[in-house]
Amino acid sequence: MRTAADDAFMRLAIDKGLEGVRAGQSPYGAAVVRDGELLSCEHNVVLATLDVAAHAEIHALRRAAARLGSVDLAGCVVYSTCEPCAMCFSACHWAHVAKIVYGATIADSTALGFGELGINNETMRRLGSARVELVGGVLRDECLAIFAAWRAAGRDERY
Repeated sequence: MRTAADDAFMRLAIDKGLEGVRAGQSPYGAAVVRDGELLSCEHNVVLATLDVAAHAEIHALRRAAARLGSVDLAGCVVYSTCEPCAMCFSACHWAHVAKIVYGATIADSTALGFGELGINNETMRRLGSARVELVGGVLRDECLAIFAAWRAAGRDERY
């Protein structure tokens, strides 16, 4: 279920995604929150780090785990400007994230030319018997605007 806090935390992820675009990165941002406290907010750093796994969600999960001193992120909510890819969804599952809130969809990202695997989070949740709650479409238009900013900046690296 979508909460009032979801919009506020999603806006932080959106701002971070736009920051990433300005830094020459791909148009994705993510935040990790527990009990209303922001633990981390990161953008994709694949190109900056030459690490293909450095998606916004992974980067944010790593920072949150370091802050908490544990890889068990039970009770945490991940806010992502785009529906997490299979790798990022799996990381959320293994970290015991309670809820994933996202704006744009994997289908949106694919339509914009990113090479996403066409497996949406609902399918992954069902096939993997994952317990994570999914809330999609939160501030979707604002999340799609990050892709527009990326295109306007002339970016063509799709990581």
